[in-house]
Amino acid sequence: MVSTHISAYCGICRLILGVAIVIVNHLRTVATGLHEILPRFTAMPVELITERLLIQPNRVFIIPAHRDLHVLNGEFRLKPISKPRGWPDVITVFLRSLTKHWDGKLVAVIVSGYDGDGAAALCGIKEVGGITIAQKLETAGQPDMPESAIESGCVDFVLSPEDIARKLSRIARPRSRAK
Repeated sequence: MVSTHISAYCGICRLILGVAIVIVNHLRTVATGLHEILPRFTAMPVELITERLLIQPNRVFIIPAHRDLHVLNGEFRLKPISKPRGWPDVITVFLRSLTKHWDGKLVAVIVSGYDGDGAAALCGIKEVGGITIAQKLETAGQPDMPESAIESGCVDFVLSPEDIARKLSRIARPRSRAK
């Protein structure tokens, strides 16, 4: 059985969208195993992020434990976790870094999880022209994070994991130009 947040990731990762997919898991006390699980569900390379790793399309990147994630000059930057006690805010830290240092299209997706990590940065994503998506509460094993995202007032779409994958496919697909 695959948990709800893993199934959301898997639906997204089955697609080859021509974009980089970055999964920021906010569990700070345990190492993630997603870089070992997700390769079974995608043809894209899945990498555990290292310092100065180049951000490339058609890859899935996973944050390592005990780190805040930033971007600068098209590379990932890892820093010691800024909030070592209480619920982490690594998703918020990453999304805020994207709004400051990323030139491309931004889509932030908040799925099942505890607390409200990520919600505080969603309005910033929208302010720079990005798109925000939250998982439907009734499909989330732990609805705190998507609920906080929705309550921020800065979510464009509230979707099931399957619909999130479809929406991302439509967003990433190049639009044909009218002649």
